[in-house]
Amino acid sequence: EELGWLAARLSAAWLAMVLALIVLPSALGVSLGISEAYMWVLVKTLEWATKRIEKGVKKPQPEVLKIPAANGIIERDETPMEKEIAGLHRMEFQFSDIFYFCRKGFEAIVEDEVTQRFSSEELVSWNLLTRTNVNFHYISLRLTVVWVIGVIVRYCFLLPLRFTLAAIGITSMIVGTTLVGQLPNSSVKNYLSEVVHLTCSRILVRALSGTIHYHNRENKPQKGGICVANHTSPIDAIILTNDGCYAMVGQVHGGLMGVIQRATVKACPHVWFERSEIKDRHLVTKRLREHVADKSKLPILIFPEGTCINNTSVMMFKKGSFEIGGTIYPVAIKYDPQFGDAFWNSSKYNIVSYLLRIMTSWAIVCNVWYMPPMVRKEGEDAVQFANRVRSAIAHQGGLTELPWDGGLKRAKVKDSFKEEQQKNYSKMLVRNGSVG
Repeated sequence: EELGWLAARLSAAWLAMVLALIVLPSALGVSLGISEAYMWVLVKTLEWATKRIEKGVKKPQPEVLKIPAANGIIERDETPMEKEIAGLHRMEFQFSDIFYFCRKGFEAIVEDEVTQRFSSEELVSWNLLTRTNVNFHYISLRLTVVWVIGVIVRYCFLLPLRFTLAAIGITSMIVGTTLVGQLPNSSVKNYLSEVVHLTCSRILVRALSGTIHYHNRENKPQKGGICVANHTSPIDAIILTNDGCYAMVGQVHGGLMGVIQRATVKACPHVWFERSEIKDRHLVTKRLREHVADKSKLPILIFPEGTCINNTSVMMFKKGSFEIGGTIYPVAIKYDPQFGDAFWNSSKYNIVSYLLRIMTSWAIVCNVWYMPPMVRKEGEDAVQFANRVRSAIAHQGGLTELPWDGGLKRAKVKDSFKEEQQKNYSKMLVRNGSVG
C-alpha cells in the first residue's frame, strides 16, 4: 500500500514537472532555455568524442576519417555510351563493346546509385549512438564510460520523458480536434482548429527533442496552394506543422493512426482516401482540385516521392501532384545525422521499431527552407514541372538529384529502363551503318 502511494506521488510529480517545464511553454510557443542548454552539452560531448577517436587511432588516416562512405567506393566515368565506345574503335559493332556493358553491370552490382539511398546515411565520425563510422573500434576507457552514461540517459530518462510528451501530444490532438469538430463551420472553428494543430505539433516536436531552423518564412505556403517537400521520415509532417497548418493527403489507416485521422478530419479538411480510392487517379485528382479551388482551405501537404529517402538525395517526383493546377510551394528539409538518424527504412523496420530508434536518439535537428512559389509555365507538361520543382528543392537542400523512381525500394526495375539502353545502342549502330 505504501509502495503504491509512493508510486502515485512520483507519477504525479513527474507529470506536473513535464506539464510545467515542457508542455505549457510548448503550447505558448516559448522556450525556457532547457533545449538550448541540452544541445550545447550534446555538441560539446560529441566534439570531445570525435577528438578522442582521432587521437586514439594508432595509424591516423585523416583522408579516410573525413570522407563519408556515402561518397562512393567506385570512381565512375560519366561519359555517354556512344562517346566511350567511339574512343575504343570506329563506330561499328565489335565484340569488345560488351565490356562497356559488363563494367556498368559490375558497378551497379557493387554500388548502384539507387539502393544505397534506402539505407541510413554513413557518418563521418561516431555519434555515440551506433557504430556507423567504419573506422571506429575500442579507443579508451573514458570514451566507453561516456557511451555507457549516454545509454543510461537515453533509455532511463529521455525515453520515458519523450514517451510521456508523445502521449500528451497525441491525446491532446484527438480530444482537441474532436471537440472543435462539433462546432459549426465558421472562422472561429478554423481558428481553433489551427490552434489545436499547432499546439499539439509543438508538443510532439518536444517529444523528439527537435531543434528546427526555419528559413525564408516569407515564402511559407498560403491557403489554396500545394506544399511539396522531399521525404525522409514520417515526422516530416510534424516538422512542418510545427510552423504552420496544412491539410494532409493520404490513405486511411487502422489502429491508433486511424483514430487520429478520424478525429482530425472533423476539425480540418484533410483529404483521406480509402485503399480502393487511392488507386483511382482521376478520383484523387478531382478531390485535390476541389480542395485547391477553395482559397479558404489550408494548403495541401504532399510528398511527391511517395517513399522515404535517406536524407542524401531527392528522387523522382510523381507527376500527379503537378497536374492539379494552382501554385506550388516547394520546401526543402535537411536533417543533421550527427544527432540522430531520422530516415525510416520501412522495408527493414516497422513503425514501432522506428519510433523507438527515434526516441532513443540524442535529438532531431534539421533545417527547413521555404522557397519562392512556382507555377506551371506555358507549354510545360506535368513531368517537366515536377522535375523543375525537384531540382530547386535538391539545390536548396544540398541534396543529390536522381531521376529514379523511389518505388524501386520494393519493386523490380521496369523492363522499359533496360529496353532504353538497348534502343540507344541499336540506334547508334544503325546511324553509323553497322546494321542494315
